[in-house]
Amino acid sequence: MRLAIQNLRQASQTARKKLSRRILHWRMRGKSETEILVAERKLRGIEQFDKLQKADIVVVSFGKSGRTWLRVMVSHLFRVMYDLPENAILGFDNFHNLNRAVPKVFFTHDNYIKDFTGDFETKEPFYGKRVVLLARDPRDVAVSQFFQWKFRIKPTKVAINNYPPMGSDIELFDFITGDNGGSIAAVTDYLNLWASEADKVEHFHLLRYEDLRSEPRLELRKLLDFMQVDASEEHVNAAVDYSSYENMKKMESKQQFRLAGGRMMPRDKDNPNSYKVRRAKVGGYRDYFTDEEVVVIDKLLADTLDPMFGYK
Repeated sequence: MRLAIQNLRQASQTARKKLSRRILHWRMRGKSETEILVAERKLRGIEQFDKLQKADIVVVSFGKSGRTWLRVMVSHLFRVMYDLPENAILGFDNFHNLNRAVPKVFFTHDNYIKDFTGDFETKEPFYGKRVVLLARDPRDVAVSQFFQWKFRIKPTKVAINNYPPMGSDIELFDFITGDNGGSIAAVTDYLNLWASEADKVEHFHLLRYEDLRSEPRLELRKLLDFMQVDASEEHVNAAVDYSSYENMKKMESKQQFRLAGGRMMPRDKDNPNSYKVRRAKVGGYRDYFTDEEVVVIDKLLADTLDPMFGYK
């Protein structure tokens, strides 16, 4: 019964957000596309800012940095720790509402808060929070962003996040080295701002995707210590095993997470590039380019990314 009530609550929240955006577009009919986009980004920023204020833990990441994988891993850990319903995915406060021992975890790409606060230069709203920055090599992120844009993205997310128009004839190399919301430049700008602000955040933890891939149990344990979650080795092992690449792929193909808002659902079962769980390969960007193109890509990263992240 509690799960049914929680599912109804989540559905109601989603419906309210969609309705508020429809009302915004209706009120702004006749305005320019740019004015509407600015207003919608601000509205989304208000929604994100409200969750930020209430969150116990904030997990920040650029899109396609492994957030879904981490979310599934931590979700399963809390499920086995507190006997929560199978196949439920940790949202903002859905697990907390089922068991108050579970922290309120705000997973965010930090896309819109600045549009509400007007502060594009700092991360001041995060200073007093317990923040996890999930980082991934921008070269792999940008390649994954390309396939997200080409095969998975919702039409409403294209213009508002500065992607090329849907259906544009853009090659992968031009996409990741260009000027758009999924390029290497966009990822490095995002990470560099966080690097410049990290020492101002009261509680800050950097989690690299590559480290989580190579040492998942060790890195999950470090994360849980930072989150002040006292989990046993049995819980950690269960979470890591459950969120393995093979199991994640299988669960997505079966659409096992029905309440995940499409988060774990391929757009086209016959197209492997339309899956949320696509390759998960560290350094996989090299597979798509010539040696000469890799040299250009690597230099672009070396010239721009803060060394704090250790990507060369």
